Amino acid sequence: MKQLAAEQVRFYRDQGYLSPIRAFGAEEAARYRARLETGERAHGLAPDQRRKMYLYLKWMDDIVRDARVLDAVEDLIGPDILVYHMTLWVKEPRTDAFVSWHQDSTYFGLSPAEHVTAWVALSPSSHESGCVQVVPGSHRRGQMPHDQLTRSANLFVTGQTIAVAEQETLDTMVLEPGEFSLHHTHTFHNSMPNGSDDRRIGLGISYIPTRCQCSASVRLSATLVRGEDRFGHFDLDPAPQADFDSAALGVHRRAMERWHAARAELIPAAHSVRA
Repeated sequence: MKQLAAEQVRFYRDQGYLSPIRAFGAEEAARYRARLETGERAHGLAPDQRRKMYLYLKWMDDIVRDARVLDAVEDLIGPDILVYHMTLWVKEPRTDAFVSWHQDSTYFGLSPAEHVTAWVALSPSSHESGCVQVVPGSHRRGQMPHDQLTRSANLFVTGQTIAVAEQETLDTMVLEPGEFSLHHTHTFHNSMPNGSDDRRIGLGISYIPTRCQCSASVRLSATLVRGEDRFGHFDLDPAPQADFDSAALGVHRRAMERWHAARAELIPAAHSVRA
């Protein structure tokens, strides 16, 4: 079932992003947020547990497979879809935390460049709370060299950053809980500090068509969420049977071990291109 109108697809192709799109209602978003925060209180959610959470949380697996999100993604990349990665982005209220300007593609090692990020809001993502900003049309410039901005407030541990000139036109992707945005892997984007009184909580879900492959020598895993995989570039992870199930936690741990091994190769490679 098509989710996006032809004009929306044209806008994404031309500008490299699209926002907002409704996935689920505010009450459903509030239920998901409550489950997340209950899990935080019970388990702490270490940094690795904030990545690929769909591998060990059944309700998170439900989100990455939500037909309302996948219908929009399919309109952009076709019917055979993998989840390559996912990151939980939380900015606490009244804090300096920010995300530096970057392209998602820089450390992912994916080709062709058809990866699309669905950024799903579980709390209001507004100007005040530090929503995502984009440079419209920047995806047409292709992969750009990145520097590293190592500041404690930068939510990127690696500090990846790209220069954005003051005269660039910017747009902001304001989202209500249950809405999501889409952006191309080459689109320049960032987010600024949260000046609001509420947490800013969002899920950055990385979708790729099954034809994509990763340049890392380590064979990564991915999750088939729609269609079929006729290429076999990734090992396919199983869906969790229950939240924090021991088998699912093992799947997640092994997937993250591969992820870190690949990153250890891909990050230096990305910066050596500039050198």
